[in-house]
Amino acid sequence: MRRPFMRGGIEAGGDERIARRAVLGGIARSALGVTLLDGLSGTLAQAASGHGKDGVNLIVLMMRGAMSHLDTFDPKPGREEQGETKTIKTKTPGVLFGEHLPKLAAQSDRLAVIRSMTTETGDHQQGQYVMRTAYPVLNSIRHPSLGSWSLHVQGKASRDLPGFVLVGNGNEHPGAGFLDPAVTPVPVADPALGLENTTRPAYLSEKNFNRRLALADKLDAGFKKHHAGPQIAAYDQMYKDAVRLLGSVDLEAFDIAKESEKTRERYGSSPFGQGCLLARRLVEAGVRCVEVEYGKWDMHREIFDELPEAAGHLDAGMTALIADLEERGLLASTLVVLATEFGRTPRINENAGRDHHPAVFSCVLAGAGVKGGVVHGASDERGFKPDKDAVSVPDFLTTVAAACGLPFDKEFFAPNGRPFKIGGGGKPIKAVLV
Repeated sequence: MRRPFMRGGIEAGGDERIARRAVLGGIARSALGVTLLDGLSGTLAQAASGHGKDGVNLIVLMMRGAMSHLDTFDPKPGREEQGETKTIKTKTPGVLFGEHLPKLAAQSDRLAVIRSMTTETGDHQQGQYVMRTAYPVLNSIRHPSLGSWSLHVQGKASRDLPGFVLVGNGNEHPGAGFLDPAVTPVPVADPALGLENTTRPAYLSEKNFNRRLALADKLDAGFKKHHAGPQIAAYDQMYKDAVRLLGSVDLEAFDIAKESEKTRERYGSSPFGQGCLLARRLVEAGVRCVEVEYGKWDMHREIFDELPEAAGHLDAGMTALIADLEERGLLASTLVVLATEFGRTPRINENAGRDHHPAVFSCVLAGAGVKGGVVHGASDERGFKPDKDAVSVPDFLTTVAAACGLPFDKEFFAPNGRPFKIGGGGKPIKAVLV
């Protein structure tokens, strides 16, 4: 007997049970960005399926490529290392930013700037992995990203919408790691297009679609009967969530065209700025975590030519995001995290650029759980190494976890029995926490 099933609106056939499982996974990937991996316990999926209305939302702005600290949040005026980037005053007395961040400078009373970040890796891929998970890359296990941890602990805030969305290309993202795939981020490649593949093909009516679903359930009844368990239950729930999302009015949250032209202009026309706007819409609609990638910072050449555009997009998007969240009463329940994998050298190289520099760099926090108008730590007079209150990546991510109310001291066990902590077991920076 040949079984009809759907994959992306195209009929196919086959009499292997794997066909059914493959198409359910395909629908789930398209609509929810998740897959069901063999060998994982379904108990984690049950934890993630709760609809927690309380809790802190998380928006991570990931500056991929290594943002230069001297040209943004930790300038060194009067030093040769500063190069061509001038400095400007901020709203916080005595604190200077690079000249290309005027809007954030005017908003510094809402920011907690950490100027003494330090890490051990100068490799982009490994550095991004560490910044997202707090753990180094290992061949034996994949660690969860902070967004997945947050969703796992707090649960979804919306019945229909996914709990975690990644805006960007998503290359090398650790995703859910060893947690259940239900807490994997849903990828949105282009914020202008929103969540794609969420409508039935024109030739397939709702009635026929439902008939196919019913037939598929009948064909699968025997398999479910003989293989009942938490994995199958979690898998079926994932499938039901995907189908429900296809017809949900909440999908409008992914459509930034619903915003006024004035609002869209406020965020800037760049993919990053529009990604920040999408992040605000999603959090407002009930998405627990959103990460927005921006990958224009690997400036080994002509940094002073490339920097104004990249910093300008960051300045417009992040400023509008924080202000918009505050105006809508969401900033008190949303933590905004600006992060990058490492810094760039104080020395200008022979190509008029800055090279990789893990010894010291800057990150920024704003919103729920953190103080505004705070600068923590300091680099030395050259911007070469920490001079005061060095902060490791685990310290930083543990601080984020603490601000979000996550149990950073609790041990969670991976399928292989090894214990892990949210934030990597670092020490929270008490000076920036409320």
